[in-house]
Amino acid sequence: MIINDCFRRFKWLWVAGSLCTAIIIAAIACNRTPAAGGATGAISYNFHIRPILSDKCFVCHGPDANKRAAHLRLDNPESAFAPLKETKGAFAIIPGKPDESEMYKRITSTDPAYQMPSSESHLGLLNEQEIKLIRKWIQQGAKYEKHWAFIPPEKSSLPVMDDKEWVKNELDYFILSAMQAKGLRPNGEADKERLLKRVAFDLTGLPPTLQMMDDFLQDQSANAYEKMVDRLLANAAYGEKMALHWLDVARYADSYGYQDDNIRTQWAWRDWVIHAFNKNLPYDQFLTWQIAGDMLPNATKEQILATGFFRNHKYTEEGGVIPEEYRIEYNLDKTKTYGKGIMGITIECAQCHDHKYDPFSQKDYYQLFAFFNNSRELGFEGDIRESKLAKKPVLQISPEERAQLLNFINHKDTGSLYVSVMGERDTLRKTYILKRGVYDAPSTEVRAAAVTAIMPYDTLQYQRNRLGLAAWTVNRNNPLTARVFVNQLWQEFFGKGIVKTTGDFGMQGELPSHPALLDWLSVDFMEHNWDIKRLVKQMVMSATYRQSTKVTKDKLSIDPENIYYARGPRNRLPAEFIRDMVLASSGLLVKTIGGPSVKPYQPKGLWEAATSGRGVLATYQQDHGQLLYRRGMYTFIKLTVPPPSMLMFDASNRDQCEVKRLKTNTPLQALIMMNDPTTLEASRVLAQELEAQSSTVKDKIAIAFRRIICRKASDKELQVLQSYYEEQVKLFTQKQLDAAKTLKAGEYPGNDKLDVNTWAALMKTVNTIYNLEEAISKS
Repeated sequence: MIINDCFRRFKWLWVAGSLCTAIIIAAIACNRTPAAGGATGAISYNFHIRPILSDKCFVCHGPDANKRAAHLRLDNPESAFAPLKETKGAFAIIPGKPDESEMYKRITSTDPAYQMPSSESHLGLLNEQEIKLIRKWIQQGAKYEKHWAFIPPEKSSLPVMDDKEWVKNELDYFILSAMQAKGLRPNGEADKERLLKRVAFDLTGLPPTLQMMDDFLQDQSANAYEKMVDRLLANAAYGEKMALHWLDVARYADSYGYQDDNIRTQWAWRDWVIHAFNKNLPYDQFLTWQIAGDMLPNATKEQILATGFFRNHKYTEEGGVIPEEYRIEYNLDKTKTYGKGIMGITIECAQCHDHKYDPFSQKDYYQLFAFFNNSRELGFEGDIRESKLAKKPVLQISPEERAQLLNFINHKDTGSLYVSVMGERDTLRKTYILKRGVYDAPSTEVRAAAVTAIMPYDTLQYQRNRLGLAAWTVNRNNPLTARVFVNQLWQEFFGKGIVKTTGDFGMQGELPSHPALLDWLSVDFMEHNWDIKRLVKQMVMSATYRQSTKVTKDKLSIDPENIYYARGPRNRLPAEFIRDMVLASSGLLVKTIGGPSVKPYQPKGLWEAATSGRGVLATYQQDHGQLLYRRGMYTFIKLTVPPPSMLMFDASNRDQCEVKRLKTNTPLQALIMMNDPTTLEASRVLAQELEAQSSTVKDKIAIAFRRIICRKASDKELQVLQSYYEEQVKLFTQKQLDAAKTLKAGEYPGNDKLDVNTWAALMKTVNTIYNLEEAISKS
């Protein structure tokens, strides 16, 4: 996996085209705008020059000593300003003198034998704009800067605005300033119905109820929207919605993976995550408990339970394994999860060698790895014929403790509950740099320490254990922790992060589109005690968030990706929330929070074909009754066979830490919405409820439309749907379609007193509404 990841990153460099557009975008956002025919004002190494060098030069003249040519590094001034070893009397860069700088002479040369990048590198030549930027930078003294993400954020003054009428709160100042620099104007606020749908899904993952829609439409007060936001934030479903992203980060699943892929009971940790978001546990505590809750003074069982975060990785139960190999593998996984999910860095690239692009050495990697290497976790345990529900170290939670101390855990069984958690050895286990990352090839011994390039560790005198790592992580001078989480939340509400590469804030990650805004929000977040609900409310209360999604040809041509947010976010619902929308709108949803995962409808034979055939998960035992109608986040995730309908809608397979889901649009997604048993059953049940009401067909369709789409249908929409309904009634009545067969969908009891032909026709009409693109979008 690590080799593939590094290759993917190198390949991106190899085939990348010009970064000029991206550089100009970032420059505008930073108020450092390059002019069309060159650059005016100060040129930033971070935002103008380093992206060019990274794209065209660092493969041969960067941090990777094994690939370095001519003993030259262009990623640090010490090497770039030093005399060239292979060209006597020459210097790669002479500050203030581009025409005497060997680098500049080579990038402007037309001689194939002399010019850089060389044709053999396949990197392509610099374009005119990139050459002008480099020339100006050298003229201005070729000042290098520490990587922007490794500099602690500062809370700059709000941009000065002449017209503040559109602005709702502080973040709008930054957005509007960058927007205006690009010649864009913001959209007006979305209409009430669409805005309510958007914020309801973003804060609870559920559609608004008819009562909520009516209340919001009737409330004409100036703070009507804020009251609705507060109402949604107070809803217990908020914790479920917020937890879903964190489950991706924590690679939560209900089985162990590998060949046998048997069952485990980590769901109590999931219950804790939901609870933590609902009680608004500050983010610094949220992280501290998960990193080192077991090591806190007088640690409570809740704090120990939180450390289940690091124990969600895969475990092997196969015979013949080498325990030490897998013990190392589990700690490698923890290191990657910490790096990607919490710090937003690709530290895993330094497992086998020094990082090729970021200032992370292999020693840095194994010093970070050492924090997890002292765990009491084993690489293999017990008799392979008996799979345990949790692996050592195990937290045992008694029924009395659930009732008195941990009442957020939803567990009806009378026995004790077992959860895999972290635990520290009494004696220190030595950690070594592993040659080529191989478990049985130790070399130099190292001590636990965090990555110095991000923030010093030794000089701050932290303990060399996970408690020290937690303190280092949430130190307010740490440049990454707040930025990374703020960016993840921004991604949740706007569809993409301010830093588009959510898991990579390093040299090869995307530049932030609005760096000053990211820093302002990060500092403000820390200043207000890492208050997550406050940060969420800031984002959804902004004028930026509340805009309509209307797009004009001009806006589309100037800003096709909506980098400057001149229109509102329009994104498809996550896979789990598509299921939730279907269940909630039909009235089937069971809103019970937490508890063991459930097994809803699934195509036959999938599990049986994918695993060894041993253990309690050898065959798929579908649940029944109310368990069929739980929220999507509670669907049982078997690592070797993730839920297929959700996987088609780009849900994480939970195989490893994920901070950003893919977005695809495939015919299979349409087939699922048309044929999935849950959607068909929901269509039948909603039609059944409406058919039993004494109202006109038009009214029934109008109610169904509103419950699913979350707005009132237009007359034209109702006319089209009613025509379709009447056509279906005719086909069922004439026996060209089989009403009885159509109404068999799902296990929910039917109403045998209804006319089967009109009921089936209404069911198909409801199913058509579910298949509208607007149904699965928050617009």
